[in-house]
Amino acid sequence: MLYKELRQEMIDAALKLKEYQLISLCGGNVSVRLPDKTILMTPSGMEYDDMEPEDICHLSSDGSLLEGKWRPSSDKDAILYVFDNMPEVNAVIHTHQPYATAVGLVTDYFPPCIVTQIDALKGGVHVAPFTVSSDKGMGVLTVEYARGSLAVILKNHGVMALGPSLKICLYSAVYLEEAAKTYMAARAVGQVDELPKEMVKKEARDLATWVRYHQEK
Repeated sequence: MLYKELRQEMIDAALKLKEYQLISLCGGNVSVRLPDKTILMTPSGMEYDDMEPEDICHLSSDGSLLEGKWRPSSDKDAILYVFDNMPEVNAVIHTHQPYATAVGLVTDYFPPCIVTQIDALKGGVHVAPFTVSSDKGMGVLTVEYARGSLAVILKNHGVMALGPSLKICLYSAVYLEEAAKTYMAARAVGQVDELPKEMVKKEARDLATWVRYHQEK
């Protein structure tokens, strides 16, 4: 079995999503593009607590199963579309996280208003129109609505988080939810003002450095 360590990292990431209540049971999925352009993807319908590295599906770039005994995520076509059309993206996480999904029910744009949102996602997050689950359109809309952000909220559905690495992708999903909680609490009692563009630009920083919190000497 190839990429055993990375497969375990994917399972660990999925368990982190569950820990932070971004997914439940077997919901959502985690996918990583490898240097040879093939893809590792979590299987469909399997709870992450029961998942082992050998359960992760290894796919060709066209979605053919290279290694594995299970069917890949039912969102396979959407995820492959994202990888095909966003060469800077090497990891995709799909969740049904409640607070970010709630944002998509009340607005078409989550404005940049909280520092962790700006740090992890590079600014505001757009809400894409609804498309049915497991449809390739989820990927098409993700590419269309990303617009420089590392996440897209799928209206009435959930979130597609993106990243050049699995770690950054995980941070995108988790910090989006944290920011969405604050935003929705504020929306419940009043207006939320968007930070000025110059302040957003000043706050935003290199993602690779940010996730290490400037620990390099």
